[in-house]
Amino acid sequence: MARRPFTDSLYFALSGLVWAWQTQGNVRRHTVAAVVAVALAHLLALSLFERALIILTIALVIATELVNTAIEAIIDLCNPYYHPLAKRAKDVAAAAVLVTALAAVAVGLWLFGPPLSQLFAFR
Repeated sequence: MARRPFTDSLYFALSGLVWAWQTQGNVRRHTVAAVVAVALAHLLALSLFERALIILTIALVIATELVNTAIEAIIDLCNPYYHPLAKRAKDVAAAAVLVTALAAVAVGLWLFGPPLSQLFAFR
């Protein structure tokens, strides 16, 4: 098999990202949450380590959502009709997104909780 130029690989990856953005509501919702989290990290002047942790957490959630979308597309291609195993595979892929999203909420509470509670503390 011939090797593709890196630019082709980058184009295909960006094409997949654009398609996911255009067709998958959860990708858009996660992206909005990511923008809010990054803006809040900036406003609260979190440390570079804390900001890096937020970026990595965001990347994990969005990457998991993209893998979930790919798994669903493959299943629909292989079998467009209902099958219990197809449902199980889709449900497990969605569960992976749920686990990473819950972890992201935990990271957010851990990092944003203390500075926000100080900001809104009644004196």
